[in-house]
Amino acid sequence: MDFQIRDAITANMTNNSAEDIRGVVEDAIKRGEEHLLPGLGVFFEKLWNSSGEQEKSKMTNDLAKAFQAG
Repeated sequence: MDFQIRDAITANMTNNSAEDIRGVVEDAIKRGEEHLLPGLGVFFEKLWNSSGEQEKSKMTNDLAKAFQAG
């Protein structure tokens, strides 16, 4: 992923409220446009890098459940 994308998203999201961030995530998902996926990836990267091992285990378990066939 290009660092310019990371830097731009970080600059745009700095000091946003939880409500603002939720709106951005929900809008990106609702639109379903693939060009928005790198931005969501930056969100996940920030979350991942600021999480402890227990939180990372929970996230990976939740993701594994989300990707199970069924």
